[in-house]
Order: sequence, then structure tokens, then C-alpha cells
Amino acid sequence: MPGLPLAFAFPFVLAALAGLPLLYFLLRITPPRPALVPFPPLRLILGLRPKNETASRTPWWLLLLRLAIAATVIFAMAGPVLHPLPAVAAREGALLIVLDDGWPAAPGWERRIAAAARRIEAAERNSRLAVVVATSEAGRDIVPLDAAKAQDRLRAFKPVPFVPDRLPVFSAIEKYAAAQQKTPAIVWIADGLDRGHAREFAGKLAAVSGQLTVVTDPTTVRALAGVQNQTGRLVVRVLRAAPAGPERGIIRALDRKGLVLGEAPFDFGAANETQASFEVPVELRNEIARLEIAREHSAAAVFLLDERWRRRRIGLVSGETADIAQPLLAPSYYLTRALAPFADIREARPTAADPIRSLLDDHVAIMIFADVGMVAGQVHDDLARFVEDGGILVRFAGTHLAAASGDLVPVRLRRGGRVLGGAMSWDTPKRLAPFDRESPFFGLAVPNEVTVSRQVLAEPDPGLSAKSWARLSDGTPLVTAVRQGKGLIVLFHVTADTTWSNLPISGLFVDMLRKIVALSGDTAKDVDAQVGAGTKALEAATFAPSRSLDGFGVLGPPPPNATPIPAGFEGIAEPEHPPGFYGPSDGLIAVNVLGPKETLEAADYSGFGFIGEPLRETGPVDLKPWLIAAAFLLFAADTLASLWLSGSLRGRARRAVACFVLFAIGSAMLVPARVAAESAAASVSPRDIGAALTTRLAYVASGDARVDEASRQGLMSLSQVLARRTSLTPGDPVAIDPARDELSFYPLLYWPVVAAKAQPPHAAIAKAAAFMKQGGTIVFDTRDALAARPGAPPTPEAKWLRALLNGVDVPELEPVPADHVVTKTFYLIDGFVGRYTMGATWIEALPPAPADGGPRPARSGDSVSPIIITANDLAAGWASDPDGDSLYSLVPGGERQHELALRGGVNLVMYTLTGNYKSDQVHVRDLLERLVH
Repeated sequence: MPGLPLAFAFPFVLAALAGLPLLYFLLRITPPRPALVPFPPLRLILGLRPKNETASRTPWWLLLLRLAIAATVIFAMAGPVLHPLPAVAAREGALLIVLDDGWPAAPGWERRIAAAARRIEAAERNSRLAVVVATSEAGRDIVPLDAAKAQDRLRAFKPVPFVPDRLPVFSAIEKYAAAQQKTPAIVWIADGLDRGHAREFAGKLAAVSGQLTVVTDPTTVRALAGVQNQTGRLVVRVLRAAPAGPERGIIRALDRKGLVLGEAPFDFGAANETQASFEVPVELRNEIARLEIAREHSAAAVFLLDERWRRRRIGLVSGETADIAQPLLAPSYYLTRALAPFADIREARPTAADPIRSLLDDHVAIMIFADVGMVAGQVHDDLARFVEDGGILVRFAGTHLAAASGDLVPVRLRRGGRVLGGAMSWDTPKRLAPFDRESPFFGLAVPNEVTVSRQVLAEPDPGLSAKSWARLSDGTPLVTAVRQGKGLIVLFHVTADTTWSNLPISGLFVDMLRKIVALSGDTAKDVDAQVGAGTKALEAATFAPSRSLDGFGVLGPPPPNATPIPAGFEGIAEPEHPPGFYGPSDGLIAVNVLGPKETLEAADYSGFGFIGEPLRETGPVDLKPWLIAAAFLLFAADTLASLWLSGSLRGRARRAVACFVLFAIGSAMLVPARVAAESAAASVSPRDIGAALTTRLAYVASGDARVDEASRQGLMSLSQVLARRTSLTPGDPVAIDPARDELSFYPLLYWPVVAAKAQPPHAAIAKAAAFMKQGGTIVFDTRDALAARPGAPPTPEAKWLRALLNGVDVPELEPVPADHVVTKTFYLIDGFVGRYTMGATWIEALPPAPADGGPRPARSGDSVSPIIITANDLAAGWASDPDGDSLYSLVPGGERQHELALRGGVNLVMYTLTGNYKSDQVHVRDLLERLVH
């Protein structure tokens, strides 16, 4: 039954246990007493003790031992299995496995794939079809598959870097269930988190399933959800869904190059949320680009940082005389509190003779002047150079600035100011107008309570409108800015305190300063995209994906379905916006999996009547060999006891020693046989047996569904062409995982390179290297012929392949020569083309040509090049529809290119199967002459 830890392959054999009582009486039966016949000479031997005595009854302990032997043999013949494969597929229709493939499944992904594979194996044993559907595959119809193809499809799955909404995929499940004659048994391998409508999805599955089994992982996942770059430290928020699993951990901080800048421990205790702190200097904190939980491989265990999390060092200079008794009246009071959450503020020491100079020497990124009038002399030159080099100067108006004149302002100012009730005044305080689309403040809400009673007016010069970031309701500028060199000068036409406006005590003031601070540093180079006439509207601006996280938290090239994010995007990752970096390299925008206010909650599936099952580490364990071994040991003990109970003392000792020796030899032989049997059963799957009996082509499952489908279609088409044109009839191609599958059954292995995926584990690389050493051939296809250029930097695919082959004993390679045997094993071809024709194909270099100019000799024996590297996307070039036409658009295109691609594939297969037997062309001329004459 499902859920029981023990099952029997042949339970009817257990009926033999009913015969144990009969066996008990048979074993204890004693022979009848002999008849007594008087015989006088017997008196001569009375009193003599016999040397050998036989017990009249079997001892009770020996009787129990023999009964145990019989029971052990009966149990062994019944085929007991510990943690058996589920039996639900034997009673129902096709098995439907629903696999959660969001980031919460990534830490236990191998266990989930193994659990699904065991279910498919159970369906195969019971001659049932199996269906595997991932929750991220919304909108795709479900098609039943045989067990081998279901296993291939299962191995191609990889976790996605978001939690997919499960409800869209339910429509396909419901449609599939309605089309079945028998209600399918559904197994949902769930991630256990209350995200993506988990409970609602469970209810819908229970409604359409004859029997729903929910498999969950008892180990909870951990994630990072928000960072605060506070004064003196960087605080990271750490979450988990339930108080299970490791309570402690370490968060590592890395820069853009991947170098570790620091580590911080965290401890959950009994809570589901905790914090970790990095107490490092602000310069080092600003270099952090990535935070990750050590040994937690998921996209949510990584948090990316961009300029929004940097703390800029800001210098603050006030033109007012300090009044310690009235701190609330100081112009710097509101600035200090508004900037404190996201910036480090530096104010000049009271004893400093030149405060501006001292702050510039402190390497500030932004300089803020609160009602500072004239700046002249060397300080003026140093300040102008600071702006020219990329710094930002922010000035606030006041009585000093209104009466001064200078060039470090964005617009020309009128002397004096506009005052409520004055000659150039308004009757009532003015409110702010909505921000223009060209303004960096666009998108900020303008509260009605913010009013201005006095301002410094700008002269109505040409271009004033383009320099205005904020205006009052009457159209007069409130904030103006101008680009100067690499830097920026910004002017607030009101004071930094509340004497001219109540703006400094509003939340809008904080948001405006945050926007300005965000322009400093690297993003200041892109100010032209936000300031000045002719710029695009910010809501229309987009930022293309640059680098994206996969489900395991590995940063790589973005997937093909990634779309740009709009300007001002502050949301979390979505299917069309995967987590990662967006925008240009000098102004990256980070998109993360979780937001700063999100939490993780465990899913509640109660009330649906499903079968709950934990995710096991191991599969079924066959107990039959162990029981047979136990029966052998018990039989040896029985033999030893029988010898001991019969015969003389000296004979008993000799027999005991001989029995002990036989027992030791049998035990020593039994244990290695058991280990070898287990190793063989674990390493050879039914699919491997089929591959050993039928020649098949194989491809490495990359994890990219589109690439894997192209590989399958290409190898399938090539196998069909081989069956039609040659004497070879290969089986259907299979997808393999070098880390888990045996490679020696496949003569040719096609490996498409996907730079967006993580490098395979070291064990997989070692197996691939051994495969090549032992005579196998791997065709690495980088598929980058269009992107690769001579003399240009290597493509991401080329870098990925170099990293893979680093440390592998790769022979010297050369472009395929025109006279190489691989060009004439079946067809006479000039090269190997696929979807593209311009890429080069590399093969193991042949020995050098002889000095007499003859053809280069082949390698000794029938050896084949262990590695072939191409960039032409061979599989896509081989792929054909039922009519024989190419499934993919070819470059430059044409039926001829498709035919040449198939001919090249036939030659590759024949080359790997036959070796260099065609390299000996010594007698070709003599044979041709004989045919002519």
C-alpha cells in the first residue's frame, strides 16, 4: 500500500508461513522406542558408557533456529522491499507528476528529481504511461509519454528564479484529466511554501484526481529579503518558512568580480526571521554587489545591490551662523535628518578655517550648500573642478544666495526674492505643480499640504524650461539643474529650513533628495537621459537585461524570454523580468526575488484528503539479498550446532573448526557479492540496458528547454536518416546528465553549450573526461557562429566551454582538414555545417605530414578524435519535420544546407563507429585502373 515502509514483490509466497506449525511438529518428532528382548550376554556390556550419544529430542533452541531459517527463506522469496516504489500507478490510469520548479525547489532539486524518477519507474513496471508537468509551463498541453521519454523530459527540467503561479497550469491538467478514461493518479512534488496560490491549487488538484499524493521536503528554505545600508553597517534581513533545518548560517558579501569582501553570521533561534550585519567601512560596503547565503543554492538566497543601496558621502556646508541654543532653526537640521537613512553626512569641523576645502579633501560625492553666498578664489576653482570631475553640487536658496552673484548656479537669478505680500509676490502661498516627465522627480506624488511662501526667482532666459526639475503651480521654477562637465549643479529656489517653505518637513523632501543622491557616482554619467530638452519620457525609457540569476542563484546571461524593465521599476522578479541586473554596465539596476517587506510562510494543505509523503533521500531498498544472507548465517549456525551435539569431544572440536572456517569464507564471499550486486543495480538502469542492446545517440540536457528540444529533434532526425541511408538502425536519442548517467553506452555525445547555465559539477566533468579517454567522442557545440568574430573577445559560450575544459586533458586541435577521414567516412564533404555555415569545426590534430609531401598518416589503431568543437548549431541544422524540411531557419538557408548538415552528421556517426579504416587509400589508384581495364 502507498505510504507503507515495507512491501513485497510476491506477497502470495507469505502463505507458506502457515506451514511453520507443521514444520515445528515434524522437527520435534522422535523415533518409536525399540522393543526390549532379553539377551543374557547383554549383562557383559551393562555399565559401559557409549562414546557417541544421540539426543532423543531436538533441543528447543535448535528447533527455534531451524524455524527461523525457514521463515527467513519464505520472507526472502516474497521479495520484500523497504520504502517501495509507489503502487498507485498499478491501480489507476496514467500517472501525472506535477513538479514545482520555482526557486524554493532549488536546494533540494536532486532529491525531487529522484523522487519523480522513482514514480516514473513504478509506472513503467506496471505498464502505465507517465506525464511530467512543471508548474512554470502554463499554456502547454499535456501529452502522455512512455517511461523512457518521461525520464528524459524530467532530466531536462531546471528550477526557475521565481515562484510561478500554479493556477494557469491547472487548466491543462484539468483538460488532460477530462480526456482520460480512468481518473489519473496525481503526485504533486510541492515546494511547501504558501506562494503562487498553493492552497487553492491543492484543492483543485484534489477535485480532479482519483488519488492525490503531495510530496514535500521537510527541510525549509532560507532567503534574503532586503538590505539597509545604515550608518556604520549593512543590515541584511534573513527569512525561513518554518523552524526546521539549520538555525545558523553565514552570509557572504561579494563585489562585481566575485571576490569575497566579508562574511556575517546569523542565527534564527526559534524565530523565522533574523538579521545579519556587516560592520565595514562605507567605502567597502559600497563595493558590495552581491549577498548570498553560503551553501544555500537558490535564487532567493542571493540579493543583488545596485546604486540604490550605496551610501554616498555628502558634505554639508551652511551659510548661517551656528546657534547651539536653537538647533531647530539651523538650515542643516532638516537636511541631516532627511539624508541620514541613505547617506553619510560630513560637516566641517567648527575650527576648520576653510570648511569647503576640508570637505573636498574628505572625498565627498555630493556637496550641499545651505544658503551659501559667494564662493571665490581657489575654493571656487576647486569646487568647479569637483563638479567637472563628476561631483554633484546641490544649493539651497536663502538671504545670502539671493544677495550674491556667481557662476556656480544652474540659472541666472534675480536679485532679492519673491516674498508673500511683496511687490513681486502672490496673495497666497503657492503649491507645487506635478513633475514633468523629463524630471528625475517624475513619479513622485506631490502632496497638497506643501506650500511655498518665498523663493528666489530665475531670469526668463532661453532654455529655462529645460533646466527646471520642479515648478510651482504658477509655472515659476522651484528646482533647476544644469550639467557641467561630468557633474551636475542643482538649485532649490527655497531654503533648507522652514522659513520660506514647509517642503523640508514633508516626505517629498526626503524622496527628492534620494533621487538626487541616486544620480551620483556611476549613474551621474547618464544624467543626460533624465535632464534637458529632447530627452525621452521616463516612463517610456526601458532597461534591457544584462545578467540574470537562474533558479540555483547563478548569475549568467539573461534567458531569451527576459524583457526590459521600465524606468523606475522597483518591483520583484517576475517571469518576464527574472532577477538580475538590468541596464548598461555603468548604471546597473538590480531586480531581486523578494522585496524588503515580504515573508515566507509554510503552505497549509489540510482539509483536502490527500496522501502526504516526505521527500526521501534514498529510493527503494531490496531486502531479499539481506534475508538470504541471514538465512545462510543461520544455516551455518545450525550446522555448527548439529556437529557439536554429535560425535566425540575431539571430533566435535575438529568439526567446529572446519565449520567455522567454511562460515568465515562464505561470509567473506557473501558481503562483496552483495556490494557488487547493489552497485550494479544502482548504476545500470533499464534505459542503460536498452542503450547497451541498441545503438543510440545521446545529448547532454542543458536545462534550457528550447535548446534541449532542438537537440532531441536534431538527433532524432539524424537517427532516422541513418536508418534510411546506412546499415545502422539506431534507437531513439536520449538526454543524459553526465553527473548521474553512465556514458559508456553511447558512442557519440552531443553537448550544446548554454552560457546562461551553471557549470556542471566536478564529478560530471571527470566522467566526461574519462569517457573521452576510453574511446568516446563528445561534440561540443557553442552555437555562436553569428556572434564570434576573429580577433574579438571570446563569446560567453566560448568562455563557458573553456571553463568546462579547464583541467581536462584535451589533445591538440586543428580545423578539420580537407583530407581528414571524417570528411569521407560515408559522404565526401568539405566541412560540417548546421544552422550556420561560417563557424569553424575543430578536431584532434593529425600527425605531421611526411617530408616527401605525401598524405599525413592516420593515428595508429582505430582511434577516433575524443573531442570535436563546432559553432554551427549542428542539431538545429539536422532537425527535420515529417516532410523532411528543416524545422529551423538556416543561415544563409536553403534545402542544400539542410542536406549538407545531415550528410555531415552521418559522417560524424560513421566516424565514431568505424574509426579510421578509410584512411588507408594506398590501393585506390590500382583498384580504379582495374575497373577501367
